[in-house]
Amino acid sequence: MYNYELLTLLEKVLMKSYQMKNGESAFHCPFCNHHKKKLQVNLETQKWHCWVCNMGGYKIGILLRKLNAPKQIISEVLKILGDYKGVKHEKDEKTEYNVSLPQCYKPLWKKTDDPLYKNAIHYLKQRGINGIDILRYSIGYCTSNGYSNRIIIPSYDADGKLNYFIARDMFPDSKFKYKNPPMSKDTVCFEMFVNWDEPIVLVEGAFDAIAIRNNAIPLLGKFPSKTLVMRLVEKKVKKIYVALDEDAKKDAIKLSKFLMDYGIETYLLNMKDKDPSELGFSRFWEIVKNTKQSKFSDIIKGRLYA
Repeated sequence: MYNYELLTLLEKVLMKSYQMKNGESAFHCPFCNHHKKKLQVNLETQKWHCWVCNMGGYKIGILLRKLNAPKQIISEVLKILGDYKGVKHEKDEKTEYNVSLPQCYKPLWKKTDDPLYKNAIHYLKQRGINGIDILRYSIGYCTSNGYSNRIIIPSYDADGKLNYFIARDMFPDSKFKYKNPPMSKDTVCFEMFVNWDEPIVLVEGAFDAIAIRNNAIPLLGKFPSKTLVMRLVEKKVKKIYVALDEDAKKDAIKLSKFLMDYGIETYLLNMKDKDPSELGFSRFWEIVKNTKQSKFSDIIKGRLYA
């Protein structure tokens, strides 16, 4: 069933296939237009290769991107393939819920005499977040219930619907800095502000994304969700900057290789022992300006971060 559905979708792009004795599917190659079916695709391993023009790769998603396949077909193929070999994903063990902001949520753009309001503003100012950021991201705070003393940062999808929120304790002696809502993190955080036609910056946390301001997506961890991966491929994103925290170098390298496998122009940033939010807007974009495109050979030889 798995192979049949996948093959049906591929044939919508590559036309009728020929099933070989080794189990692979052969198509007419759209790159060299050879009269025989010389483009072989292994539906299990995702490896594809033309024996005439030598075009090939290890991801069916890359093949479809090169052929400018319809976004709907790419999306369906990725759903079937499911696990995106080469990178693990954050485990989502919680049940899906319709998300809503905590009942105690109060917007910080509405000034009050509440002492906790002043603490929240002071905390955000220390993190480099100004009044414009507060208004743009609808940042608020809570004074009671399970989210008391926490900064609340809502996230909205492309249609302006709430899809997640981040709750960060504003006091340094807190045992638990973050309290996630009871739902899956398989989403695209801050999608409302993302322009998929421009370079994307991938960061770990919401404060990093806010500090960078321009087209930054927080992973809410060190690896992209399945939904985010599908969106990057569907939207045919051409360039991505990887800006994980300094203590996640190995994860950043693994993520960069994964993105390059999908044919995305990738730039792995050397954060110089700082998080993006610690660097601030100007210093971060100076690093971006001076970073060269990452190459697979550099990853293999360990030359990144040199």
